[in-house]
Amino acid sequence: MNQTLQPVYAGRTGSADLVAQRNRVLRNTYWLLALSMIPTVLGAWIGVATGITATMSPGISLIVFLGGAFGLMFAIERTKNSAAGVPVLLGFTFFMGLMLSRLIGAVLGLANGTGLIMTAFTGTGLIFFGMATMSTVIKRDLSNMGKWLFIGVIMLLVAGIANVFMQSGPLMITLAVLAIGIFSLFILHDLKRVRDGEETNYITATLGVYLSVFNVFQSLLALLGIFGGNND
Repeated sequence: MNQTLQPVYAGRTGSADLVAQRNRVLRNTYWLLALSMIPTVLGAWIGVATGITATMSPGISLIVFLGGAFGLMFAIERTKNSAAGVPVLLGFTFFMGLMLSRLIGAVLGLANGTGLIMTAFTGTGLIFFGMATMSTVIKRDLSNMGKWLFIGVIMLLVAGIANVFMQSGPLMITLAVLAIGIFSLFILHDLKRVRDGEETNYITATLGVYLSVFNVFQSLLALLGIFGGNND
């Protein structure tokens, strides 16, 4: 009888360990995501205070952004399983905050700029918590959705690079709206992958969620600046 019961007991223990591991990865992801906001804000503040990104031409800014972002993401991938992984990720978020300072500086130049930034922050928070909640109740596998979202991101990236030179207002608005939708769904997708045990590295998970949150905030702020900005 003991031999019959033993495999069941072991199976239940293994299942409990698996759930504990998933919860640990999710908890560490949330903590690291919260921590990453500090260097992001610091980078944005330094960028606004010094005007370092505002002095760059759109072309130079694009080159610096793409080179720095992809270079640091490559470094994160190489160090995600070592003690250097967290510092490298935080360095990446500082860089992203620095590059965001160009938009923030422009919005702060509006009479109601501070309010617009707080509105974008609140809206991003609501989207994040909404997607995080949905990730706890949706039972179906969302892996296939990730492929379509990735294609959408590539199309956004290509169109965004083209618009740096085209300077089309309607296209920028369209891309911002699409970005909010795509990256909101990416938050859901990435958190669901952690809950399902498909993503076991919290640094990689944090990077994915951070990029989505960053892009949602950036797009919301751009739209608010266009439609809600007050120069009076």
